[in-house]
Amino acid sequence: MRLLVLTNNPDRASFTMRVAVYLGMLRDRGIDCEVVTFPAGFGGRQRLFRHAAGFDGVFLHKKRLNWLDAASLRRCARRILYDFDDAVMYRDREPERISRARLRSFSRTVRLADVVIAGNAYLAEHALRHNSNAHVVPTGVDLGPYREARPRNDDGRVRLVWIGSKTTLKYLAGIQTILESLAGRFDNLILRTISDEHLDMASRKVERCRWSRKTEAADLMTADIGLAPLPDDPFTRGKCGFKILQYQAAGLPVVASPVGVNAQYVRDGITGFLARDPGQWIDRLSDLIANPELRMALGRAGRQEVEAFDVGVIGSRLCTLIAECLRKR
Repeated sequence: MRLLVLTNNPDRASFTMRVAVYLGMLRDRGIDCEVVTFPAGFGGRQRLFRHAAGFDGVFLHKKRLNWLDAASLRRCARRILYDFDDAVMYRDREPERISRARLRSFSRTVRLADVVIAGNAYLAEHALRHNSNAHVVPTGVDLGPYREARPRNDDGRVRLVWIGSKTTLKYLAGIQTILESLAGRFDNLILRTISDEHLDMASRKVERCRWSRKTEAADLMTADIGLAPLPDDPFTRGKCGFKILQYQAAGLPVVASPVGVNAQYVRDGITGFLARDPGQWIDRLSDLIANPELRMALGRAGRQEVEAFDVGVIGSRLCTLIAECLRKR
């Protein structure tokens, strides 16, 4: 079987984590994939859609389609799978301001698909309003690099760590005053950021690690507490909690805002803590900073639970969905 994979950007983390990591597994299942970047021009898109007719199906990643592209793709493609892991029906910068154009393009794209694959239940709920064949497939994490034994830092410092992109750095900035307050209370506290841009703090206790796929696991495993702050709005409720899975893979306890899947992935008091307001953020982080045994216990519990999100487990579910869709006529 042959599958045409369409994406706006094959280098984006979302595509890498939800699609690229499984291309080898799909090939082993007898599904050969061709990855194509969605063209910007009308003529290029029309040629692409005609090209799609030679495949058993099309896997569309995250792209919302206008009416002409939707009609053309539906006419040419034998089967269509649509995958998304963000609340693409809402604006990132103005999530409370409803965009009718976004909602229309989202519903249009979901309706034309034979199978819809959503990163969490919140996203699937939106998809089910327009297509009854929607499935939840969480983003998986490759646990291989986290199985290598790495010694913790033995310098007496406690490292809070945040990993993410420059577009989500604003969420960490939302708790900056909390972090500044804790830095003044604990002399041994350091913030480590793993990103392409970093947060500046008045205390200057920041370790800036440039994100790299080769080093991210080591940079996480040599930290002590994972941070996952989020405001609560229609867009952030669609976040798929990947950084929490990374923290748990690294054996770290997590302090997170109870928004979206955060509230599912962090079991309060067992694998970490959920913090609803600044007071809870300060109290929960203070408890973990002062108690290394508590950090170890919660980190071990999280490490056990994240096994269910290994790419081998998630990939098997995804490959089965794709294969079943392509076999139908």
